[in-house]
Amino acid sequence: MAFNSKTACNLIGITKRQIGYWDETHLIKPSVQEAGGRGSVRLYSFADLVQLAVVKSLIDQGITLQNIRKSINYLKKNFPLIEKPLAQLKFLTDGRTIFVLTSNNKEILDTLAEGQLVFSIALGQIIENLKGEVKSMSQDRDYKIKVGRKTFDAVLHPDLEDGGFWVECPELPGCASQGDSVEESLEMIKDAIEGHFEVLRENAAHNKKLSRIA
Repeated sequence: MAFNSKTACNLIGITKRQIGYWDETHLIKPSVQEAGGRGSVRLYSFADLVQLAVVKSLIDQGITLQNIRKSINYLKKNFPLIEKPLAQLKFLTDGRTIFVLTSNNKEILDTLAEGQLVFSIALGQIIENLKGEVKSMSQDRDYKIKVGRKTFDAVLHPDLEDGGFWVECPELPGCASQGDSVEESLEMIKDAIEGHFEVLRENAAHNKKLSRIA
């Protein structure tokens, strides 16, 4: 499953400016698809989302981007087998430095003190929260759309990769539309339903005219 920048920002609670800056400065880059120029889309994996969430959590607790970057560089240098430390290690912070839990639970590694052992943002809770958010965001939603005097069912399908939604009216096969928001998508399917019946009326009038000529 891949997530575009807009979806990732909504899930993590960060801005497009933040996620763009973190990509451009090589703090957290999208591993599914990088931006390739104007109009291209960044695509993030679930592991990328975990890293973004850890960075946000550290920032919320007072850690600067400079110190986060310093910590990541130290971890990558000293733990080369750990490809994505922010998605694989457990962290603790006092708002000034970042501590990493080692395999020995009695030892915690201070990544801002060149490996000095000192007395975790736990990944488990972050991952579970993200799974819940992704599940909630990716679920289809059922709505009732009133067009004229009749009410129709509309099914809204989230598009996590491209962002926004696509929506269909099961009662009218082939009647579908899309939008960037729930509200826009529902308005678009309403227009599509109205257009569907307009075409039917035009076809009926045309057929009636042909039958008269015949």
